[in-house]
Amino acid sequence: MCSWLSACWRPLSRYVPMSKDEDDVIGGEDDPLLWFRDLEKHSCGEFSFAVVQGNKECEDYSLVDTSSEGTFVGIYDGHGGIEAAKFVRDHLFVDLMKLARENGTIDEEVLKTAFAATEDGFLSHVRRAFGITPLIAKNGCCCLVGVIWKGTLYVANLGDSRAVLGHKGIFNKIVAEQLTEDHNASIEKVRKELMLSHPDDSCIVANVNGAWRVKGIIQVSRSIGDAYLKKPEFALGPEYRKFHLKEPLRRPVLSADPSICSRKLQRRDRFLIFASDGLWELLSNQKAAEIVHNNPREGIARRLIVSALDEAATRRKLKYDDIKKYDKGDRRLIHDDITVVVIFIDHEMLKGKQPVPELSVRGLIDNHGPSEFNIVQEVATMKTNFHK
Repeated sequence: MCSWLSACWRPLSRYVPMSKDEDDVIGGEDDPLLWFRDLEKHSCGEFSFAVVQGNKECEDYSLVDTSSEGTFVGIYDGHGGIEAAKFVRDHLFVDLMKLARENGTIDEEVLKTAFAATEDGFLSHVRRAFGITPLIAKNGCCCLVGVIWKGTLYVANLGDSRAVLGHKGIFNKIVAEQLTEDHNASIEKVRKELMLSHPDDSCIVANVNGAWRVKGIIQVSRSIGDAYLKKPEFALGPEYRKFHLKEPLRRPVLSADPSICSRKLQRRDRFLIFASDGLWELLSNQKAAEIVHNNPREGIARRLIVSALDEAATRRKLKYDDIKKYDKGDRRLIHDDITVVVIFIDHEMLKGKQPVPELSVRGLIDNHGPSEFNIVQEVATMKTNFHK
């Protein structure tokens, strides 16, 4: 049994500011809104992560938790505010570990149930706050999770963040394989699914200024949160024109049911790229995989973001150096918040793992205050009690 499953979980215990004065976490490329950790260890290899802020307040939150027995990656891309993304960051991993211990395993059903528990928890949070702060009902987030345990990869997602696997193909070329489905109304398949599930609603999808949106409001069709599009008790009145539904909600128009896949990691599998949609709007799956394959591991998440920002600048007939001069918020005109986690798979480390007492280091990117990014680390002693 994974050491995660028998852990005595403790509250966050240590905050380490991400600032240019630190050796291991540095603002990148002279860009005050780009932050990263270039290379860290995980259960079966190394990983790199980076985040760049586009919005006035960064709405991306992420978490990497690793022990010698397993690795968890979560990327939570908020919209309509930061409340949902923060809640998911603080609760989904804990919900998953609780359910995994109760069931004695991690599998697709456990992962699905964890998503449902986190959704229920956030809707309860909205219910408590709605009377005082009704706009909390518009808070939602896309949710991308990856778990590596016992040589098996599990991936679950809501929304349009994406996980891409890089594996060796014929002639030793790297091949990008998308593991997730994009739940976005811009995709014809998604629009057809929505229309089939809402045959009595002619406005379930609408094209607004060239972009397809659910109810003419939101592009993603699955999320955690967005309570005003799921339960009539959270309907927002006409004073909130952008989020007001002209007709009462008869049933949820967004879903919190994740797409889930699992697969045994194979010898040809080399790395995984987990990223919010801001990256994929600017780089193709194959381009991102080739960047990872053709460059050193150290700093690769940062390199992916810089490549994306170069592309964003080119589309505006600018240079990346020009983008650096924009303030947060103004940069949203050029690029979204972007979070990237690259997980390298070292197959020799997947062999012969023995359950032993250990330390688990939990790292997450957080933003505290208007301009301060923090890396939060939790060190908790893990007590093992394995049963085969």
